[in-house]
Amino acid sequence: MTFWVVLTVLVALGALAAYFYSARKLDARLRSAREEIDRIKASHATTLAELRAQQEAIFNSIHEGLLVLDGSGRVRACNRAFRELFGTDVDPIGKSLLEILRIHDLADLLHRLEREDRVLGCEFRYPGPTERIVEVNATVVRNQAGDRQGIVLVFHDLSRVKQLEKSGSELIANVSHELRTPVSMIKGYIEAILSSAKDDPATLQRFLATIERHANRLAMLIEDLLTSAELESGRAVLNLSPVSLRSVVDDVMKELEHRARSRGIAMTNDLPDVVVLGDADRLQQVFTNLLDNAIKYGKPEGKVIVGAIALDENRIQAHVSDDGPGIPPEAIPRIFDRFYRVDKSRSRDQGGTGLGLSIVRDIVRAHGGEVWVQSKPGQGTTFFLTLRRPSVDAEPA
Repeated sequence: MTFWVVLTVLVALGALAAYFYSARKLDARLRSAREEIDRIKASHATTLAELRAQQEAIFNSIHEGLLVLDGSGRVRACNRAFRELFGTDVDPIGKSLLEILRIHDLADLLHRLEREDRVLGCEFRYPGPTERIVEVNATVVRNQAGDRQGIVLVFHDLSRVKQLEKSGSELIANVSHELRTPVSMIKGYIEAILSSAKDDPATLQRFLATIERHANRLAMLIEDLLTSAELESGRAVLNLSPVSLRSVVDDVMKELEHRARSRGIAMTNDLPDVVVLGDADRLQQVFTNLLDNAIKYGKPEGKVIVGAIALDENRIQAHVSDDGPGIPPEAIPRIFDRFYRVDKSRSRDQGGTGLGLSIVRDIVRAHGGEVWVQSKPGQGTTFFLTLRRPSVDAEPA
């Protein structure tokens, strides 16, 4: 009897040992499985975070403003370009489009999207310190079942394009106007010569001199237009070399000496023996235009001075000053615009094309410098420009 009791106990103990052994193995396998699940979840989370970061980087690298609305019309996502375009620091997520942009045209666009299943767009003006003209295109997003999920809107700033279109139209109008005057004058005098003046030598000579003057003005206008177009397009090739700026200005003053003397204007070259890195012909054009302006619009019996200072070892700042009537404050922001004139009638009488200062600006910028003006009515005008200096060992041409 005792034998069977002992045997039963031993069998029970063996069964318990087997159970606990199996339980430990199962527990180890469960722990291993949990660790593997945690590892997979962490890997998936990392991959998901990387994908989201990539998507956000792509989203923010797009230059157009992007806005994604959910099915209820609330903002689900927007990119950096959208915030910059509309200058908003407020987080738009969760807000309606009209809470962010109170634009009537956008409300109409959203209503149209409820009825029309295609890409729709419109243009609108966005008020602010600088008004913007913005184009927006929008479309409905649907899932595979065709259910409406939201709306994607793409915003494009057209302000620069519209300004270029306006500038192009103004350029055509200005060129047409500038060409019409000398052409009409030449045509009129030729008709007068053919009809009656050909038999009067004195009158014929006077008419021909007038025709020559207007023909020269026409040629100058065409040359300035070609130069301006070449510089603005970036096609102009600069022959850069060390140039003595004082020698350039000396040559210009010799060419303009007769014109300055006729108005009693004294020109002074106070430039030091400074060498700059530049295109000698283009720099001569810069100082010809600046000095010619100073002579035309300066005070009779006045003075014009050219000087310069060193800004640092790499740059100099030159200036052309006169003691004329000065420039009105409202005219200064546009003084370098093509065809802009402070006094239109006087400028045409003086023979200007309205392109001289814009050419100065474009040439100086092509040299890597800047040009600006300081002036007060009755206190004269000074034009400043910066130019680069060559390496220490370079010699002027």
